[in-house]
Amino acid sequence: MSQIPAMSLVLAQEQEKESNIMTKLLGVIAFAAVAFAVAPAQAAKHATGGCSGASLEKTETAIENMADGDSKFVAQKEIAAAQDSLLNGKMGACGAHLNKAMHATMGK
Repeated sequence: MSQIPAMSLVLAQEQEKESNIMTKLLGVIAFAAVAFAVAPAQAAKHATGGCSGASLEKTETAIENMADGDSKFVAQKEIAAAQDSLLNGKMGACGAHLNKAMHATMGK
């Protein structure tokens, strides 16, 4: 430390400011990490109304009524992945696959 008391005080104040900034920055980073971890699962759940038997059944019926083609193949693949995710308790993944299957049924 410096022999001048005023310099010591200034240095101590600067170190305290840097410490406060780092603490706030770490808090913001932690909040953002939690938000990014939770957002995809919540988005999938809300986009499809949740991954439920009724939603799966409705989508399967729409797929059965589709004309044969690439869109139907994609929809069948997504509904199978949704069912697998549901059986494994992966609700976020189930909702995401179910959403993709629904979009494929609306395709051309």
